[in-house]
Amino acid sequence: MAAMPLHIHKRLALFLMLTLLALAGLAGRIAWIQFGEGQRLSAKVREQLRESRVMQSPRGTIYDRNGRELAVSTMTKSLYANPHEIKDVDALAGLLAPILGISQADLKERLVTGASFIWLKRTLEPAQAKAVAGLIKEHELTGLGFVEESKRYYPNDSLAAQVLGFVGTDDIGLEGIEMVLDKTIKGQKLKQVIDTDSHGTPIFKSVFSFIPEKQGKSVYLTIDATIQYIVERALDNAMAKTGAQAATVIIMQPKTGEILAMASRPSYNPNQFERFSSEQWKNRAISIVYEPGSTFKAVIAAAALEDGKVRPDERFVDKGFVEISGRRIKNWSDESYGDVSFMDIIKNSINTGFVEVGMRVGAAKLTSYVRGFGFGKATGIGLPGEEAGILFDPEKMRDSDTATMSIGQSIAVTPLQLTAAIAAIANDGVLLKPRIIKEYHYDDGTLADTFDPVVIRQAISPETARTLSVMLEKVVSEGGGKKAAVKGYHFAGKTGTAEKLKPGGYGYLAGHYIASFGGFGPVEDPQVAALIVLDDPAGIYYGGEIAAPVFNEIMSQVMRYMSVRPQDGNPLLPPIKPEAANATATYTSPIVEGPPVTPPTGHVLVPVLSGKTIREAAESLHNLGLTFVPVGTGTAVKQNVAPHTAVKPGVEIIVYFEPR
Repeated sequence: MAAMPLHIHKRLALFLMLTLLALAGLAGRIAWIQFGEGQRLSAKVREQLRESRVMQSPRGTIYDRNGRELAVSTMTKSLYANPHEIKDVDALAGLLAPILGISQADLKERLVTGASFIWLKRTLEPAQAKAVAGLIKEHELTGLGFVEESKRYYPNDSLAAQVLGFVGTDDIGLEGIEMVLDKTIKGQKLKQVIDTDSHGTPIFKSVFSFIPEKQGKSVYLTIDATIQYIVERALDNAMAKTGAQAATVIIMQPKTGEILAMASRPSYNPNQFERFSSEQWKNRAISIVYEPGSTFKAVIAAAALEDGKVRPDERFVDKGFVEISGRRIKNWSDESYGDVSFMDIIKNSINTGFVEVGMRVGAAKLTSYVRGFGFGKATGIGLPGEEAGILFDPEKMRDSDTATMSIGQSIAVTPLQLTAAIAAIANDGVLLKPRIIKEYHYDDGTLADTFDPVVIRQAISPETARTLSVMLEKVVSEGGGKKAAVKGYHFAGKTGTAEKLKPGGYGYLAGHYIASFGGFGPVEDPQVAALIVLDDPAGIYYGGEIAAPVFNEIMSQVMRYMSVRPQDGNPLLPPIKPEAANATATYTSPIVEGPPVTPPTGHVLVPVLSGKTIREAAESLHNLGLTFVPVGTGTAVKQNVAPHTAVKPGVEIIVYFEPR
């Protein structure tokens, strides 16, 4: 065989060399991709075939004070779609529309987008999820799937709706307690990586249905669901009877500041919050400001009594009107009452008398007392949308401003502020911060935190508070608040009727009123303070006529529910410790009448009270300007200051009563 030419050998060698170099380069590249760029490229592929979803565990439960569920979370199915896998968009939209409650046109618009993952409807009701699952199976539908998510339910529907608020589809609290405690109630978040196919559709047989186990803290409110129900039922009855456009009721425990019930009308169902307006979501107890009218006179009376500018038995001459700075202020009844005591002024809500005592106290001091009761500042209860109210600047007040404030006009308060002030009178003058959160619990049920009563200040002295309580009891037993009286119990209170402010806050709406009643009881040992506000009733609009009966309806049931034993129908005051009395001596042996003496100037003689009823003893002591503090029921058997002892007006006389 002939030898291969040399030039061919050279070409073959070059070819083999180039081939080996190419193979070496390819091997090097493969090695570099595998070991140098492997992690980065693998991550890139995973990113293309995986998606991240933030999974949310259920929110903590909201309970009433007794452990009754007010808001709970359950696992529900959310429906998604991958439009790339849907064969007939029109047919699918037609099948799903009636089940999901979404228009066919809207569904079709969503399904023709270029996205590979879209939500069709979040948190379906169980019946909806079952119906969709049936369609998928029956029609062999592709491109649809479910994701399990947490959904909020309110088992009592509209009960305490404005207090609770509601939660959006992304588990974000949007109103009420749900909003302000969102971080506390909300469960654990977990970013979960989801395997998808080449179209980006989640492979749900993997871990997509996983939900973090750790829930948010549960909250116990101070609300009592039974009392809340009693209040809301009475409020609905009142709305129907009076034709009021809106209404509010608050019930508070005077000794703790706890809110037992808080209701507003109009209302809504938080399970379907999107069907209602923002006006229906509004918690009127904290977010409206209005002129309180005569209910505010209890605060004016407290200021005048505390400042020593008036005595309960002091006499006034009412001409039916009074002129201040050229402005004539008349009585609400257009009547003249003539010679009356301050007790009568409170009992009959006489404007002229309140203007006179308010002017005696003066703008600066009167405003100071009003602020001392918590007006002009938000209470800090911790609910969203709370208003601060509107008060005068005392340095800019004219005499006419002092006069109108003295009858509850030209200022604006919230219902909660006024309720807290009424509760302070019931609580021996101690103003407490209103509270609606009782305690937090961990998801295992153990106690996480609890909240004690918070004292704001001593608004008035215990003596003034007790004196005023007796006077306010007269309003209910004998005065304009008779329709608030609860059979078998002694309640104190004050009616109110005020013209309604224009929306801008300047001027009044002619023919539009706000009727109200605020009270507390039983007077012997106050368990509840309450405020009823009826906004813009049709026809009769006086607080004593339409708001007081609502108070009666509510309290008649609440007393039975709270197992508060009925009394004998006589007005009582809470007992105080004998050592707290300001008398010159303590006399607790059986009453024995001694010889009368002539008292020194500026003093009065303590009367003989043996055998008197509580009402008779109260009148005898008040006529002398003495403060009456009863202990027990029945007829008088002992008193802490001996009969015919000379004491100064204002001294407390503790009288002990026993059944006959």
